[in-house]
Amino acid sequence: MSPATQDRPALDRPAFLRALSGEALPTPPIWMMRQAGRYLPEYRALRAKAGSFLSLCYNPEWAAEVTLQPIRRFGFDAAILFSDILVVPQALGQKLWFVEGEGPRLEPVADERRLGEIEAQADQDVLAPVIETVRRVRASLPRETTFIGFCGAPWTVATYMVAGRGTPDQGPAKALFGSDPALFQKIIDRIVDASIDYLAAQIEAGVDAVQIFDSWAGSLGPDDFERWCVTPTRRLVAGVRARHPQARIIGFPRGAGRLIPHYVQATGVDAVGLESDIDRAFARDEIQSLVPVQGNLDPLVLRAGGPELEREVAAVREAFGAGPFVFNLGHGILPDTPIAHVERLLAAVRA
Repeated sequence: MSPATQDRPALDRPAFLRALSGEALPTPPIWMMRQAGRYLPEYRALRAKAGSFLSLCYNPEWAAEVTLQPIRRFGFDAAILFSDILVVPQALGQKLWFVEGEGPRLEPVADERRLGEIEAQADQDVLAPVIETVRRVRASLPRETTFIGFCGAPWTVATYMVAGRGTPDQGPAKALFGSDPALFQKIIDRIVDASIDYLAAQIEAGVDAVQIFDSWAGSLGPDDFERWCVTPTRRLVAGVRARHPQARIIGFPRGAGRLIPHYVQATGVDAVGLESDIDRAFARDEIQSLVPVQGNLDPLVLRAGGPELEREVAAVREAFGAGPFVFNLGHGILPDTPIAHVERLLAAVRA
């Protein structure tokens, strides 16, 4: 956590950090993944002004404004840095661009020649605008609002680096680690080292906690999950803690299901995100007994609203409310989610 937050008395710390420290609160803190995004008209206006997604990410004034928009509108208990997980491979020298309506594109790194064309260490000048965004947000956030930084997990970032885009089954990355595990390990190692530097810089600039997004963790079988998800994440967590021993780190191994307890124990994360379809009794008994948990509400339920939203909010709180818990979605908020549904969600959680 940031030095200023660390120095505050425990009861004076934001509710989010108290939950992350293992405290069960009568009203859980709440934020949403992708809470700064296309469902907000103010975001869409600024995105149009920026002209491109990357222009928005790399302009500290605009990126800070986007980060703060949902805090001003809804008063969430935490803000999350507006950026993208693929700024790390771009800082390593891999060409990155976004195709409107389709998503990110990279020049694939799938052989030794291409790996030799990118840098062994991240160019900190590329990441400097993101760190400046952190400083600006930190200076503007309300005292009670936690600030979350993030990076992509090594496995998930590697899938994009190898394929050059998102894929439905992560087939190109799996083919590479099957045919040339030594090469794939080199890619993973570069991501780990760059991500340690990146998260440490975010903490030094003012974030209170960081989240590691492993969006494709669930695509790995048990042995590959151990090698390509757990082991690199453990190194990443240890590397950040070597520089910042009090760092609060949240893991989000999406789709890992019953492998999550092992992930938690093996990586050393302080808390873990839960996707929407995980069995709640299992998550409460086998995961929340180890660390605070976050998430679980289905973004589709939020988009639909109505009585089902009310029922699901109650069910999530019933499942996890007796332990340390942060209310969140099981994945990012959908772009066509009505603002009124978000307002109703907040009212229901805080009732």
